[in-house]
Amino acid sequence: MPHALPFTVRRPAIPEAFQKVQSIIESEFTDNTLRFYMNGKKIELENPDPEWTLLDYIRSLPNAKGTKLGCGEGGCGACTVVLQQLDRAGTIKHLAVNACLFPLVGVVGKHLITVEGLGSVERPHPIQERLAKLHGSQCGFCTPGIVMSVYAMIRNAYDPATKAFRLSERMIESEGHLDGNLCRCTGYKPILAAVKTFITSDLGCELIPDHHSSGEASLAELAEDEERKRVQTICKYAKVSCGRPGGCCRDKKESSAESRDESTSDPECSSEGSPNRPPSSTTETETNGSDYEFETEISPQKKQEKRSQMFDGLDLDFSPYRADTELIFPHSLRKFICEPLCFGNSERLWLRPTNLDQLLRIKSLDPSAQMVCGSSEVQVDIRFRKSKFAIMVYIGDIPELLETTMPQSDAEWASMTELQIGGGTPLTELESLCAKASAKLGRRGLVLEATRKQLRYFAGRQIRNAACLSGNLATASPISDMNPVLLASGAKIVTHSLANGTVILPMETFFQGYRKTSLSQDAVIVKIILPIPSADSTEVFKAYKQAKRKDDDIAIVTSAFKVRLDHNGRVEQVACAFGGMAPITRLAPKTQTLLKGREWKDPGTLHDALLSLREELGLPYGVPGGMATYRTTLSLSFFTRFWHETMRELDLGEYNQDLVDEIHRGISHGARDNLNPTALRVVGQQVPHLSGLKHGTGEAEYLDDIPKQDRELHGAFVFSTKAHAKILGVDYSEAVGPGLAIGYVDHRDVPEGANVWGSVVKDEELFATDVVKSHGQTIGLVYAETAIQARKAADLVKVTYEDLPAILTIDEAIEAESYFPFPRELRKGAAAEGGKAMEAIFETCDHVFEGTIRMGGQEHFYLETQAAMVIPSVEDGKVEVWSSTQNTMENQEFVAKVLGVSSNRVDSRVKRLGGGFGGKESRCVPLACALALAAKKEKRPVRMMLTREEDMITSGQRHPFKATWKVGVMADGTLVALDIDVYNNAGYSTEMSTAVMGRALTHLDNCYEIPHCHIRGHVCKTNTHSNTAFRGFGAPQGMFMAEAYMTNIAERLGIAIEELRTKNLYRQDHRTPFLQKLGIDWHIPLLLEQSYARFDYFARKSSIETFNQQHRWRKRGIALLPCKFGISFATAINLNQATAAVKIYADGSILLHHGGTEMGQGLYTKMCQIAAEELDVPLDSVYTSDTSSYYTANVSPTAASSGSDLNGMAIKDACDQLNERLKPYRAKYGNDMAAIAHAAYLDRVNLNATGFWKMPRVGYTWNHDPETAKDMYYYWTQGVACSEVELDALTGDHTVLRTDIHMDIGRSINPAIDYGQIEGAFVQGQGLFTIEESLWTRSGQLFTRGPGTYKIPGFADIPQEFNVSYLQGVEWGHLKSIQSSKGVGEPPLFLGATVLFALREALKSARADRGVYEPLVLDSPATAERLRLAVGDDILEMGKVEAKDGEKSFLVSVA
Repeated sequence: MPHALPFTVRRPAIPEAFQKVQSIIESEFTDNTLRFYMNGKKIELENPDPEWTLLDYIRSLPNAKGTKLGCGEGGCGACTVVLQQLDRAGTIKHLAVNACLFPLVGVVGKHLITVEGLGSVERPHPIQERLAKLHGSQCGFCTPGIVMSVYAMIRNAYDPATKAFRLSERMIESEGHLDGNLCRCTGYKPILAAVKTFITSDLGCELIPDHHSSGEASLAELAEDEERKRVQTICKYAKVSCGRPGGCCRDKKESSAESRDESTSDPECSSEGSPNRPPSSTTETETNGSDYEFETEISPQKKQEKRSQMFDGLDLDFSPYRADTELIFPHSLRKFICEPLCFGNSERLWLRPTNLDQLLRIKSLDPSAQMVCGSSEVQVDIRFRKSKFAIMVYIGDIPELLETTMPQSDAEWASMTELQIGGGTPLTELESLCAKASAKLGRRGLVLEATRKQLRYFAGRQIRNAACLSGNLATASPISDMNPVLLASGAKIVTHSLANGTVILPMETFFQGYRKTSLSQDAVIVKIILPIPSADSTEVFKAYKQAKRKDDDIAIVTSAFKVRLDHNGRVEQVACAFGGMAPITRLAPKTQTLLKGREWKDPGTLHDALLSLREELGLPYGVPGGMATYRTTLSLSFFTRFWHETMRELDLGEYNQDLVDEIHRGISHGARDNLNPTALRVVGQQVPHLSGLKHGTGEAEYLDDIPKQDRELHGAFVFSTKAHAKILGVDYSEAVGPGLAIGYVDHRDVPEGANVWGSVVKDEELFATDVVKSHGQTIGLVYAETAIQARKAADLVKVTYEDLPAILTIDEAIEAESYFPFPRELRKGAAAEGGKAMEAIFETCDHVFEGTIRMGGQEHFYLETQAAMVIPSVEDGKVEVWSSTQNTMENQEFVAKVLGVSSNRVDSRVKRLGGGFGGKESRCVPLACALALAAKKEKRPVRMMLTREEDMITSGQRHPFKATWKVGVMADGTLVALDIDVYNNAGYSTEMSTAVMGRALTHLDNCYEIPHCHIRGHVCKTNTHSNTAFRGFGAPQGMFMAEAYMTNIAERLGIAIEELRTKNLYRQDHRTPFLQKLGIDWHIPLLLEQSYARFDYFARKSSIETFNQQHRWRKRGIALLPCKFGISFATAINLNQATAAVKIYADGSILLHHGGTEMGQGLYTKMCQIAAEELDVPLDSVYTSDTSSYYTANVSPTAASSGSDLNGMAIKDACDQLNERLKPYRAKYGNDMAAIAHAAYLDRVNLNATGFWKMPRVGYTWNHDPETAKDMYYYWTQGVACSEVELDALTGDHTVLRTDIHMDIGRSINPAIDYGQIEGAFVQGQGLFTIEESLWTRSGQLFTRGPGTYKIPGFADIPQEFNVSYLQGVEWGHLKSIQSSKGVGEPPLFLGATVLFALREALKSARADRGVYEPLVLDSPATAERLRLAVGDDILEMGKVEAKDGEKSFLVSVA
């Protein structure tokens, strides 16, 4: 008989936070296993980490790294996955959701589909194939998310009962299916083109015509018809296909291929979890280029299996789409019975009730339990506001909360008085229901149409698929899109609780204060009741919203209005609701009282209402969020629009159509001139990006996708929360311990003298020592077993400060004389003489004009944030440093320094970057160095990827600029003299700010001859993050300032800007301010001449003048700008060199190494093309694995648009050496490289060659002597762009109607890749000059630190018509660049300024209509706020908010 134990067995104590719900958990929530399917496989996940989101789980799996983390707040779409589930009617739906937010428990009973489930490189899904073939990816980090959004759209468009699709261009572009996805590289145009192939080539079955229901959609379709007419005009004169995705009249017509036999595979998914799609016969099976051969014949079998489509004149083959081969909904899930679930740990518990009764009992036991549906707000609170919730309850699948009942008969529709919306109804479903119901009800359904309209622009589609209306209400956001609609409509909220039963809460009293409501803590919102007016009522309901960006953006001001008139046309009932005008969503009761009984059509009613609203809604100048005048003006503008819309709806009398019409976007299209007469066998061909398929299938490996290393640790930075302060102490004791960090490093762990780094001047600390000089400066690094533990630990490090005065803006730096040394200037003509020579020149001028212009910075917003991993070796102090870097050498140099080893012990490596744009040229260094210290200390690999917020506060951005200029001109417009002071905001260290200033100064002339120039630069030292390289590197700022003073001069002289430009254009014999001759490569005059004709510029300008005469509130503008961009590393002469290694193996395959990095610009692809061309081998013979400092030493950063020139020429040098050695073998074996290489190997011929090239001729040093000055730039990349815009002067909203770009890029190595660079750069520039605005708080914290507050262009922001062409028929042999090509990555970015200058023209017309003729200064970016505040109308005057004594704006722009 066993002995009794000497102690009593006890269960662990229940944590106090969970004791309230202990009873219900033990009795009902006994299961802790999540059951679902993933890519066809059944998953049973027992007690997962309760802190995991769906993304955390997915990325914890091997071979499931395609789903990316881009922002962590549902704003970029990189993490998009699809949930396949049954709706309440038993229909299979495919919902795209943000995995970074979506609760892991939400997948229970559903089929989770990730990008890996669609296809692979060997067997790609048609979506993946078409995006690759049509160049729809560049860096590729966003591509899996876009693939999944498109996948959900196409799957939902298919009706399995009728085997027909309902899909159209309008649905693709106008219904918001892609509005939750961002791409920073492509400019979106090729992505849309790829998606549209599904409706222009094949969907494999019937395509049902598009019958839309909303008025807005009708407008979109009308716009589409307009665009078709415009395209027909283009096609009339085009020699090739216009490339319109809907088909061009010049496209070759081919009959569609027969469908293949029906699959006989089991309807369930295969055991591997991949759909049983027949093997794709596409030639695109390997991304090293093996199947991108240029076939002249296609076999009959291939003809049957592929479908051909003309795209921009290129005949492309696509594998047909077959709905019957898609992943199906697993049969077992149809019978799935949800059981109550409970899982978690001692800190957090997740509960998943299955019915309302269970939920109410949980809330009764613990009212603080946090309910979660899509977690679009809660997860953001957890991640960024560090909110803690002990108990979280998933309510997304509770049937009682999903009940939204619609009338079933005409009689029910006629008698309908309200719509009861289930509190848990997903917003996408509600949007669809409202669209159908409003169409059925007519004017009675205007409140539903307003709801649909607000939901259409509420967040992205992924958020709308997961979020619900009750969550929106409970959050009580003062800028909610929907709350004004509910408030103005008189909606009611039905709540349930065990204590009080059913309670109906009126919306008028629901909001009690900032994010506070009258909802009882133990209650649940079950329904929202939306009143529907009777058929005999005369009622109008409208809603409006203005944001920085039309799609997927948080409102600046949102509003809803309802008015009911009696039979005399007098106001019987009225409601005016506003968001963004108070700490809560509010009504305007005083104005409502004033309006009652007034005759609506009386203009005095409008006037008095505006005065009343102005008084009632008054905002203080320093209101949180800023923009006091703009927000006030918007509230008045919205009511004005509502008044006019009501006049139209009820046919009460005259109204202004301009004030009724909001800007609606048409369907986008565009053309590329794909004629390339200089194309060779491989070089010059439109080869798709060699990683394009990997991007789309998720197989492309980025840094954080590298498999977990043995004993790997994760790092997290401790950042400064102050802009400028003394560090009094750092206490990390609470951060280190079980479940937290295992260690901490800071400046004390760095060898003496090694804590300082810098690209140009070494003046920045890796870890702050005694003083922090910027918000986001690094203080220390904690490291732990997991990334979640590391971030928790970092939050526990306590830093005590003593505040010091902070300098934020350029003006503050000027006043404090706070500068970094920059003893350089440009002098030309009289300025070189010194003394008072310039004064004398100015005295000879007929006119001297002066001005000031400012330009804000720009966040890089690469989709992959800064990331690194350091793997230490067990011997010799060697480390392997993987980093998302453009600059392996600088990483190598500084890591070696902090480790106290020589550079030959550090292998700095990078495979690809998820975008760079200059932001990873140097700012990757602190990350790599910190991780290297931790790795050395622990002798374990350490990895870290910054969050979006961390990346934005620490990594710097494009430099803000200010210029004060003086220009002397003659009466006929001839430029004589320029005297200018230019300032940039460097931030707290020099970094590359002096080099950026140098390039800016050398582009202040743009394309214009000014005989006498004195140009000075000042680099301001401030307490913002240290600003750095960004695509263009100061040149866009310089050219913007040049066009600003040119425009100013033209207007003051009263001559046309085109005439002023032509009169002052450089000639070949002219010299720039840095004394370089333009030379025979000067093509701007020819480009301008061709562009005026090609773009039909003057006819369009005349048409716009006529339009503007007919419209007071809708204005159009057009602007055409030239651009001259110098190619080289300028005065950093040592960087103008490159080395490459070419290795031929005995089987004839070729391994290529060079110092360039692949960040989406297609450098690897182009370099492989060059090697294949030079060695006369197929492209698939050449392979590049990654970039490594062990392969190529002392490399220059991949920057300055010189990557192809430098590395390409080095590769050519190596190939020339090999070709010379192999001459005898070619004579014997022809072009059979396998035979050649094998024979050469047997003869002991060296099949390895190292090539080198240094850029000749350049060598400028700062001097003013034209006799001794060397060239600064090797050549000029030149271009001209023209943009046409339409501006809503009432709100400041705008759309780009058309953009044309005509570029001189020499003989393109790969025209398709170069087109992508041009379009992507332009859209990035469009963002720079119009949408993207960086703001700081008064205390110096960066305010815009994620996609919620910082907006880059989205799918709906690109030009509606977007045409790009290349200069042809010019001899470029003089270039002596690789294949006589030109660098193209940076130059087109400035051309995005055409949108700003076109908006300026529209503004001028609006101001002239109102008698405002003073010179217009439009700083960059031309945001909606800046545009609206420049109109000069009575509404704006009424809405002005003046600063009182001591009042300052809430936010600061540091330019």
